Amino acid sequence: MKPGNGHALFTAECSHSFHFHCILSNVKHGSHACPVCRAKWKEVPFPAPSSDHNSRARISPLDWPNEDPAFMTILRRLPQPRPPHESHHHHLNPLFHAPEPASFTDDEPLDPRTEPSGLNPPLENPTQALKIETHPEFDLVPRSLSLDNFSILVHLKAPYSSQNGMKTQLLSPQSHRDRAPVDLVTVLDVSGSMAGTKLALLKRAMGFVIQNLGPSDRLSVIAFSSNARRLFNLRRMSESGRQQALHAVNALASTGGTNIAEGLRKAAKVISDRRERNPVCSIILLSDGQDTYTVGSAAGAGRLAPMDYTSLLPSSVQAPVHAFGFGADHDAGSMHAISEASGGTFSFIEAEGAIQDAFAQCIGGLLSVVVQDVKLSFDCVVPGVRVTAIRAGSYTSSIMDGGQGGSVNVGDLYAEEERNFLVDVTVPAMSNRGSSVNYNGGAQPESGVSIISTFLLSVRCMYKDPITGDGCNGTPVVVEVTRPIGAADLLGLPRLEVDRERQRAGAAETMAEARALAEHGDLRGAVAALDRRRSVMAGSAAWRAGDELCLALDAELAELQWRMASRAAYESSGRAYVLSGLSSHSWQRATARGASAAHGAGPHGYQTPCMADMLARSRTMGPPATAAPVRPRPRPR
Repeated sequence: MKPGNGHALFTAECSHSFHFHCILSNVKHGSHACPVCRAKWKEVPFPAPSSDHNSRARISPLDWPNEDPAFMTILRRLPQPRPPHESHHHHLNPLFHAPEPASFTDDEPLDPRTEPSGLNPPLENPTQALKIETHPEFDLVPRSLSLDNFSILVHLKAPYSSQNGMKTQLLSPQSHRDRAPVDLVTVLDVSGSMAGTKLALLKRAMGFVIQNLGPSDRLSVIAFSSNARRLFNLRRMSESGRQQALHAVNALASTGGTNIAEGLRKAAKVISDRRERNPVCSIILLSDGQDTYTVGSAAGAGRLAPMDYTSLLPSSVQAPVHAFGFGADHDAGSMHAISEASGGTFSFIEAEGAIQDAFAQCIGGLLSVVVQDVKLSFDCVVPGVRVTAIRAGSYTSSIMDGGQGGSVNVGDLYAEEERNFLVDVTVPAMSNRGSSVNYNGGAQPESGVSIISTFLLSVRCMYKDPITGDGCNGTPVVVEVTRPIGAADLLGLPRLEVDRERQRAGAAETMAEARALAEHGDLRGAVAALDRRRSVMAGSAAWRAGDELCLALDAELAELQWRMASRAAYESSGRAYVLSGLSSHSWQRATARGASAAHGAGPHGYQTPCMADMLARSRTMGPPATAAPVRPRPRPR
């Protein structure tokens, strides 16, 4: 409420102001939308009891569960309107008007209770260690047969907790000392296009993030439009830190253009200038428009050559940027390029109401990092075996000269997160007693012939405990295949695990191919490429076995065909949808796609239990996102 020529004023969440007695009449007649911009209000005025001497209007949340304690806590902590005689003399939030320092070395000291004390045991308990499983394409390879591209699936699964042998709720308020604390910088678009409902939903989503950070986590918020400003220093989310953060976010107003590069530059400066560092660090970027200062205003329609977005991401960025494209008008190409170059993910928030769920899924992962700096190494065991290819998506991989080994840099993993990599090797033919055999302890089968096998790879994994900083070396796992005497038809069918991963990797490659064709104007070719991949998958062993992953991939490819059916469909949502899908598959990490974060679930959505828990928590605090349009069901194969 604000004073207005003797009449009380009500300022709605869409930033439009009205005389209280006028808007109250609208509300009494059932209107809960702004008369100017038609934005649906989540909060409406109703008259205070007559005992209120300040005669201030009260606010009633609409459609949100008032009985939810976390939700009501956020509302209570949002800045309350001042009485008229105070409004003339005080700013709503002095943080907006304080000058920025030249250096961002004013980060709040870390919580001393979270620093390594030597009391925490290293990751030696089998239930806590990073697990490695390997699956050769075929269990039996006849001795007379040589293969040039024999696939081995290497499967990683992170532990559920880095520090205790019992499975606990990592995201509960009491567990912040049992997980790695986070330094988080959010970079928020508050340009003119964010006015109204978008800005109100963004504030609500940020309120959820703030309430779910622990007292050992630190947060800084950058707001950008034509310029960028740091709202507050990197500070711990203690009780007072949360209140200050909520006040700063609630005071945001929309105006100006879109300068993504300046917002990221300030975020990078916050991270690089900090004096102390939490083990986990990340940037969340949200924008609903195109950068109009660094890249220019090149329109997506008719764009035949890829844009160069490298200038948007400062070279000093030392953390993954998880980018969120908000609505239909954001520049999906730039947001995807930023996230890809930094090691983050790109999410497409098609329905505006899904923003909080998308943020919830993301921080559910960030707050559950259990291993860091994960590196996989492959060493060929015997002569004649060489690594020929590593299919690792966006992860950095390398093959040694001569193919004697290789490696994949995996980075950080969330609790119970999984990764799959296909390593192709050569398998040499062998004599009964060649140099590349292992006699299995002299065991004699009924035929009287020794069981012979070939050792292919030794797989090792190195990683770091994020809380103690201790390095860990996993026990090597040796991959071998049995070499019977017989014809090539003894190979049989490939292992289902390997074929399933081959279909997933192939689908991701086809999505990238379809996107390239669409960007060059060949939508018909893009749809045809997707159709060919669906046909190939329908003939696979995994599909014939009724594998759920293949069914989900087929539905995803069908959805892409629908969104690439016309230039208008591709420009409005197809580009963002395919890029968020590519981001998810290339990093094997959950992203929000389309109308909700539900695409992160399912047999190939990569959603972890902690992500699902945080998403469920978000959905108890507000109405569900608007449903997506009904799509044609994938045709039967």
